[in-house]
Amino acid sequence: MNTRIISRYLQLIRKSHNYTQEELAKKLDISRQAVSKWETGTTLPDVEVLLKISKLYGITINEILEPTVQAERISDFEQISEIPENELKEVLEQFDARFLVIASMGASPEINKLLERLFQNIDYKLLREQIGMVRITEVEAIQKEIVSMINL
Repeated sequence: MNTRIISRYLQLIRKSHNYTQEELAKKLDISRQAVSKWETGTTLPDVEVLLKISKLYGITINEILEPTVQAERISDFEQISEIPENELKEVLEQFDARFLVIASMGASPEINKLLERLFQNIDYKLLREQIGMVRITEVEAIQKEIVSMINL
């Protein structure tokens, strides 16, 4: 279960049903702040609220907790350059600097330049030195998570 993907999915389905956070909160009999916390990944809804959400949207709890991410836009990390930079930055801002640096370790020079241009405040060289060697499986897992977030 990936909290970031679930949070993004909860936001996506709310917006696809044209609800504000306030409107959704009223329908679920909870606070707007609770909805905000789910969508930022601070917390997740409890089982009772998940049941209400599933009924409201006509989906299963399992679909909420394990959303199916279709490769609609991109299927590989190297394709992130195909995403408009403002959208890409919005998605990538959900990740911390360490996460982005690890993802960049397995990327082409072009993708590294793109990330460095989008996030000029990150000292990539210093962070790479601090992080050291990383297993390729970790790099691939992080890249896969980023691709999933873009495709949501």
